Amino acid sequence: MSEFTLGEAVASYIETVKGPARQAAVAELDRLSRWYGSDKPLDAIRGHDVATYAVAMGPSTPETSRRAAQVRGFFVFLKKQGVLEQNLGPHLRLKKATKATKAAAAAGAGPSDVELTQEGVDALKAELESLMEQRLTVREDIRRAMLDKDFRENSPLDAAKDEQGHIEARIRHIEEMLKRAVIVGAGGTGRVRVGCTVTVTNLGSGRETQYSIVGPTEANAAEGKISSVSPVGKALIDCVAGDEVEVDAPARVMKLRVESVKD
Repeated sequence: MSEFTLGEAVASYIETVKGPARQAAVAELDRLSRWYGSDKPLDAIRGHDVATYAVAMGPSTPETSRRAAQVRGFFVFLKKQGVLEQNLGPHLRLKKATKATKAAAAAGAGPSDVELTQEGVDALKAELESLMEQRLTVREDIRRAMLDKDFRENSPLDAAKDEQGHIEARIRHIEEMLKRAVIVGAGGTGRVRVGCTVTVTNLGSGRETQYSIVGPTEANAAEGKISSVSPVGKALIDCVAGDEVEVDAPARVMKLRVESVKD
């Protein structure tokens, strides 16, 4: 059994990545670490957790596919090193964009609102501010690298441009999320929704678990925060105490009973 934490494993993997791919790997695995918590033991990460991360990444696009490839490469490395008994990469399956989604994009239709807590909005704003500072830094890196007239083997220039692409893509994504954000606060409806805490019982194992339902960008399994678009989150949304639901998880179907809902 591995005694590594996720943060330690990421640091070890990054040391093996060279060249232009390094910046992309650092950016995505940093997001992965913040998602689960860098101190989360690797042994505690399951296929379901990885599948949930894939849902939060969104439908398959050139950008999300590149991001997913970074995470899969990380899990392949851990399996080869014997840190994990199995490769968790296959659980990272991006959903295909539906015809309706593609048609809406082609027609210029606006995306739907995104429910977030105030904490989630604040976190996005903080990340955006940090990215704006990184944008200036990488532009200066590109300027310095371009002083080398031999562009054929200019690794610093390639790396800086690759990093710039990821930063700009992330900035656009966050700005779009903030435009669509609907802040959810206390409502006292008694129904499961973003911003509430729900206690459920697994009817198969009898185990009781407490979840905080949060927006897609706020999930953190180590803190018991699950996304409203995760399999469990989607099944629980709009339920009240006493309701029973089935969750179609990657490994099995789980049956849960809602015990309580707190705002």
